[in-house]
Amino acid sequence: LIFDEVMTGFRLSAGGAQALYSIAPDLSTFGKIIGGGMPVGAYGGKKEIMDHIAPSGPIYQAGTLSGNPIAMAAGIAMLQLLKDGDQVYKKLESSTIKLAEGLKSVFEKNKVPHQINRVGSMFSIFFTNTPVTNFETAKTTDKQLFGKFFHYMLKNGVYFPPSAFETLFISTEIGEIEINHIIKTASAFFSEEN
Repeated sequence: LIFDEVMTGFRLSAGGAQALYSIAPDLSTFGKIIGGGMPVGAYGGKKEIMDHIAPSGPIYQAGTLSGNPIAMAAGIAMLQLLKDGDQVYKKLESSTIKLAEGLKSVFEKNKVPHQINRVGSMFSIFFTNTPVTNFETAKTTDKQLFGKFFHYMLKNGVYFPPSAFETLFISTEIGEIEINHIIKTASAFFSEEN
């Protein structure tokens, strides 16, 4: 079992999705989060698998940015900030719930078909009545509406992911002022659309 924690590692919890869901994968992959946002990647797993990697085993692995000192220093700084991460994760969860619920209220008020899938500080918006559980159901989203919504939000200072199939990531820098602006802007969009 391999967990791709490139997006979820350190974002959902200090132990990533595997800690959140109490699952111990055989291997895990991580992206730039382990470098505090700098370009780096890593993988790790159970001893019986990792013992096959050099210098212990015959499988050689290397990379241009492996062990980059700037990325490693940024990663250590990020991990230091997350040492007492309970407050960070509570703030992220709270902000994400407020934003997702606020957007849901806007969509409901304007009778816009929607699905909001959320876990921790990550959520996705789909303009569809179909519950989204896989790529087939995700494709039922109204991509044209999402495109108009994205460009309107961008024009008004809100940078959502440009694809209807991407996830929104909330940071600790997003507070009440930003959440209220996003919700107000989304409301204005649908008021103008009607």
